[in-house]
Amino acid sequence: MSTTLHSFIDIFDANFGDDENPVILKKILIPIIQRDYAQGRRSPEVERVRKRFLEALYDAITGQPITLDFVYGDINEDSVMTPLDGQQRLTTLFLLHWYAAKKENINNDKIVFLKNFSYMTRYSARDFCAELVKFTPSFRRDIKEEIIDQPWFPQDWNKDPTVSSMLVMIEAIDDKFKNVPDIWERLENKAISFYFLPIKDMGLTDELYIKMNSRGKPLTTFEHFKAELEREMRTMDVSLAKRIMAKFDREWMDLLWIYRDAGTGTEADMITDDEFLRYFKFICDVICYRKGDSAQDRSYDEFDLIAFYFSHNNPEAYSNIITLESFFDCWCDMPKLGYNSPTDFLESVFAYGHEEGKITVENRYLLNIFDDCVHSYSDRSGRKRQFPLPRIVLLYAVCIYLQNYQNIERDQFIRRLRIINNLILNSEDQISDRSDRNRMQAILCATEKVMVTGAFDDSIDNNFNANQIQEEKEKMVFVETNPDKAEVVYKLEDHPLLRGQISIIGLDHLDYGERFESLYACDWDKVDCALAITGNYWQTERNKWRWQFGSSAVPSAWIELFHKSANTGYEQTSEVLLHLLSLTSEFTDDYLDKLITDYISDCEWKGVYPWNYYYVKYNEFRPGKFGKAANGDGEGRGLYTFWIMCTQQMCSTSSYMPFLKLADEEHLSIDHYGNRLIYDDLYVESKENCFLVKRNDNNEIVDTVPIDQNGEGIDVENRINKLKDYIKSHFDQA
Repeated sequence: MSTTLHSFIDIFDANFGDDENPVILKKILIPIIQRDYAQGRRSPEVERVRKRFLEALYDAITGQPITLDFVYGDINEDSVMTPLDGQQRLTTLFLLHWYAAKKENINNDKIVFLKNFSYMTRYSARDFCAELVKFTPSFRRDIKEEIIDQPWFPQDWNKDPTVSSMLVMIEAIDDKFKNVPDIWERLENKAISFYFLPIKDMGLTDELYIKMNSRGKPLTTFEHFKAELEREMRTMDVSLAKRIMAKFDREWMDLLWIYRDAGTGTEADMITDDEFLRYFKFICDVICYRKGDSAQDRSYDEFDLIAFYFSHNNPEAYSNIITLESFFDCWCDMPKLGYNSPTDFLESVFAYGHEEGKITVENRYLLNIFDDCVHSYSDRSGRKRQFPLPRIVLLYAVCIYLQNYQNIERDQFIRRLRIINNLILNSEDQISDRSDRNRMQAILCATEKVMVTGAFDDSIDNNFNANQIQEEKEKMVFVETNPDKAEVVYKLEDHPLLRGQISIIGLDHLDYGERFESLYACDWDKVDCALAITGNYWQTERNKWRWQFGSSAVPSAWIELFHKSANTGYEQTSEVLLHLLSLTSEFTDDYLDKLITDYISDCEWKGVYPWNYYYVKYNEFRPGKFGKAANGDGEGRGLYTFWIMCTQQMCSTSSYMPFLKLADEEHLSIDHYGNRLIYDDLYVESKENCFLVKRNDNNEIVDTVPIDQNGEGIDVENRINKLKDYIKSHFDQA
């Protein structure tokens, strides 16, 4: 028997035989083995499917006709068709035709066929269909509630999943079509049709049903997703749809099979649905960013993404499908590159820490960035992406190489990827997809240019950090002219405190690379002191009242110092660091201890106490965790009036002025951020060249403790000891 096109109306009484052996379809019965009607379920996934299906039916009624997917069925000798596939669509069409007939008062002679659609699953579903056809709603109240209130509707029918789903669908149909006129006329004119393939004389065994239908359980989100995507592609290009869907089931399935969530022993762990959808979302973001759009407030629902980028109504849909294909296909060519899988390939590219010929990745990330993507893309912890924008750019760079590997040598790939990685690590503020500050289009464009050609395109504005771009250009020239120094450059780049930016040391001092490594293998508190002895190495932040020092424990403080930013004093930091590195070829804790001890002894012997002396002599002066201090005069000059911060951004009750804390911690006022010593109705505060004693009630100065200084404004007496003596003589006695 051949496939024929039908509407839900004309399929009844249609002849599917020939003149000698007519086969007239009289009834449609959903068999016992079929699952319950599902399109009316309340789950989010089904609600999404229901909404989209009704939208398609609405468009057909109010606009262009639609042809639905195939319906397969067995027609027996009693002219009863039992669907093998298409139950859900047929049931929804039954409900839509019932709704249109009752809403528009269609003559009963025209709707007799509705009596010939029923369910054999449960008596409740069968009887509900029969009673529904006889019932005419008032359409003046909630249609679902009106049906439930009928005397022919027993309350236990609500427990039948098919009946309850039908009620939900009727309610949804009413919401969608209540204001649509002439629905029945459009249905009679075949606004909605489907192809029917009758299967005669095969018999309806359970085995046949299971083989052909495979609907023993509800369709997964991924199955709905594939069907929707295929429908859109077929509307544009049937051959394209066939090619892409074949890859879904073969090459791409094989690609993702090793990344399925195996390990828990559950059935869900043995499929690749989630991995497909996560990588699909990555590709959709690439399409989004390439267009210059932001994904910030855009939906990540996979069906919405199909509508955004792959709908036949989108003029760019075809090219977007080609993009989708290329970003999947590029991972399927691993054997041509000499690798068994993406995992093998990526493990040859990335490493934790410096390895020759590899790119350094932070320990918090997986080396296998593809694995990371297919297991975490679009996931969030609060507002934080599990697969952040910098990782998107890095994965994009790898994909661009894989799409062009025939024209790029392996060493070129690694060198170019290193450049991109350096740019990523130093462009945290620039890599943004905020709608008011979206640089992702330019960043992806710049990334592709570097990966394909090995050169920068200066016409691309507002992409990566400008300072880092300039450094990468300089290193590119340097490595080309000094290939023997390339590995020295790469090793220095990979130091965890430098992260790709080496200008703090510079290409002219590459011989200091090993010294730098040995210095920061020492106790960082001793390194901090050694730098402070050498010079004023800290930097003033853009707000001018906060200073950045090193830290005894937190790398971010040093990273902040060693990377160009809006802070002032970077050049001074570099100068001080280089001077310290020039002192010896190898640093040890013992060497640093001697530097510190000699400096303190020299200051005390000379009777000169610069700010650096206090910083090195007393632990309380060193900011510790975050390396943050606030200066006293707001202009970066208050070396004797600064206070220690214990947070990254603001002063707190844990903050303190170190001179006061060391003089008398017991009387330090936490209510004043540690800037006062409180003694009953008096308090002491620190100034550049003295301590002032004031009244609490009116801030009147009642005494001054002067500090002797030389002509350069440097202490020539230990002000901490002097304040201690003053407190002892004036407050302790009292």
